[in-house]
Order: sequence, then C-alpha cells, then structure tokens
Amino acid sequence: MATLSAFSSPASWSNSGFPSNADQSDTTIDSDSSLPLDHNQQQEENDAVFFSNSSTSPNANNPLSPPPQFPVSVLHLTFNQDQVCFVAGTDYGLRVYNCDPFCERFRRDFDRRGGIGVAEMLFQCNLFAVVGGGPDPQYPPNKVMIWDDHQSRFIGELTMRSVVRALRLRGDCIVVVLEHKVWVYNFENLKVLQEIETIANPKGLCAVSYLSGSMVLVCPGLLKGQVRVEHCSANRTKFIMAHDSRIACLALTSDGQLLATASSKGTLIRVFNTVDGTPLREVRRGADRAEIHSLAFSSTAQWLAVSSDKGTVHIFSVKANAESSENAKSQSPSSYKLATTSSSSSLSFFRGVLPKYFNSEWSVAQFRLVEGSQYIVAFGHQKNTVIILGMDGR
Repeated sequence: MATLSAFSSPASWSNSGFPSNADQSDTTIDSDSSLPLDHNQQQEENDAVFFSNSSTSPNANNPLSPPPQFPVSVLHLTFNQDQVCFVAGTDYGLRVYNCDPFCERFRRDFDRRGGIGVAEMLFQCNLFAVVGGGPDPQYPPNKVMIWDDHQSRFIGELTMRSVVRALRLRGDCIVVVLEHKVWVYNFENLKVLQEIETIANPKGLCAVSYLSGSMVLVCPGLLKGQVRVEHCSANRTKFIMAHDSRIACLALTSDGQLLATASSKGTLIRVFNTVDGTPLREVRRGADRAEIHSLAFSSTAQWLAVSSDKGTVHIFSVKANAESSENAKSQSPSSYKLATTSSSSSLSFFRGVLPKYFNSEWSVAQFRLVEGSQYIVAFGHQKNTVIILGMDGR
C-alpha cells in the first residue's frame, strides 16, 4: 500500500531541497492542479501546456542554453506513449527530446547532483511522474513524484513500501510497478483502483494500452513464464503460459489486442491474442541465448522490433489482417489474426523432420550496433523507420 501526499504550495523543480515534511493527509492531489486531459483535449490544448518552461522556475535550465559543464550519465530512457518524444532520466535531472526531427525539447537539471532513475511522461502534455535513482538519488527510490511542468511544481506523490521498478501513465490512471506487486491508481485523485500480485519482477515488466477506451494491462503472473492480462473495464483476467523460463520482456499494441513476449533465453519471441490467449506467431531472434532489452510493435501492428545485448535490433513481420489499428477496432477480437507470410528458413520444407530451429520464422531486417550497451526501440512516424536509443547516450 502507498502513503498519499499532496503539496499545498509550489515547489521549484530546480530547487534540490524539496519539502520533505509535506503534510500527509487523505487529500492526494491539489484540487486546483492541472489534471490529466483527455487525449483529444491534449492535442487541442498542446500549445498551452506543451513542455511549458515557466518563469516561476528561475533556476531551471533554459532549453537553449549550453549543456552544464559536468559529465552526465543516463540512468533511464523511455519513449512517450505515441513515440513522438522520449525522456531521459540522468544523474542530474530530467531531459525530454523530440524524435523527428531529433532535438532536445527541454531539461530540468538540479542545482546539486540528484539522480532520476525512473521517469514517464503523459503523451505530449505537461505531466510527468519521476522516481529518484542512481548513486545519489534526488528522491527516495520508493517515492513517486508527480510533476506539472505547466505550473512548475509537484502536485502529488505516492510513497510505496518498496522500491519502484517502473511507471506507466494513461490519461485516466497511473500504474506503479514494484518487485512483487503492481498498483493501479486513479490519476484524478490517486485512489487505489487495483492491486496485482506478481512473481519476482526486478525489471518492472508491465505494459498498458494507450488508446482511449478500455485499458488492457499486462504483467508477469505468479508462475515462471506466465503473463497476466487484465481487461480492466470488463473486470476480466486472463493468464497466458507464454514460456517455460521466466519472462524477460513484453510489449502491447496501442489498442491492447496483441501481446509480444520474450523469455530469459532470448531466442524466441511469441505473439498472442490478449482476449483469449491464442498464440498467433512465433519468431526466432537467433540460436544463442541473449538478454532481450526491448520489444515494440509498429502503430499498425505490421512490424515487431526486438533489441538484445548482442548489439542487434531485429525487425519481424507480424502483419495483421486489419490494415491498421483503426480498422482493427471495428473487428471482433477473435478476428484479429496474423497473416502467415514471413521470412522463414529455406529448409522449412523439412518441417517435422529437422529440428524446430529450421522451421523458424526469421527477421526481415537487422541493425548492428555497439555490443555491450542496452538499447530500446520504437517505430518512427515516417514510414519504415526505427528509432534506437542507447543507455550509453547514442
């Protein structure tokens, strides 16, 4: 369970000494604070709130100013929900970058060193959730701080009983991932909506659908290799035995209808229908064990990108019968099937005779990167483009 708090007076981001004795009460968020907007409203009001650099935060770095004269280490990287931007948590604060064209949108560096180990932004609006991290965390690693950049102040916090491993944001809720639990809170008042127990989850594996409407949430189940699928509006839970070994990575399509999973072996990636748990596709990254760092569907569910510690990013074809996720909404969930065309082994005609390896479906494209760094991937908004971010700053 979490302790809920709210700040009743502004607190400047750049002031490294935030009130540690803020009053804790049943009031969880300031009543006059900017609450999450409907996604359509976000687009309409973008000019008013997008990455506001308010003058009420005098010590916050100007986004056009030269970088600070000290080495900066990246502690956390994540794309926003529509992959237009990405957030970098560093050992000095927070930075937001635009993907296309690539440029730094703004930064919030602390006067004194203080790390941000987990950061999540809500689409392209003014709301962020951050958690301290690194060797010198700015905030306790069990505390979620909710920042409104339009008001240049924190509007609430959640204090958990253990370290926060990951965060996920939607316009209607905030998801806090701990090592053995997932908490879902109403974003408007920070009231608990759901508590989910999981197997040990040190990576904070969790994904949520981001399109407006019913939310789909996936996380590890209570068994090794099991994925739990929560259809929140229908109050329905589905368990999928995805792998024999532990889950190492997972991803959802934006509408929540398709789930991709990888195990700790890192050789096979599987795609499932989240409604009934039907396995739809199995593709092979390679024969050697690898740690999968990132999975990402394209917006039309035509492609799946996979990054690993081998220094490679693989692109697989998982073309759906629906032309796009827009068309997919009009189909019944059971009709969301995957086409059978893919890049298969040239020896696949020996199916049933040779080992399963030779029947595998392989990637249609690969990118080779510097081995040894951790990379996350997403698909760009230009056709057939992939964005790859490295924890080494590349």
